[in-house]
Amino acid sequence: MRAFVDKDICIGCGLCPTIEPSVFRMGDDDKAEAYAEAEGDAKGNVLEAVDSCPVSAITADQ
Repeated sequence: MRAFVDKDICIGCGLCPTIEPSVFRMGDDDKAEAYAEAEGDAKGNVLEAVDSCPVSAITADQ
């Protein structure tokens, strides 16, 4: 599963890397980025990050 972060919408709250650090990290611009594909248990956490993002900046292909 691949996640995507819309940096035009992201407010840099840091929630997604807290939920799944193997997929999300904070970039040099203090906004989140998806840097790896989710595998195994991480897939559920990516979906949780999609649902938890306060500005709906995250999407994922399934």
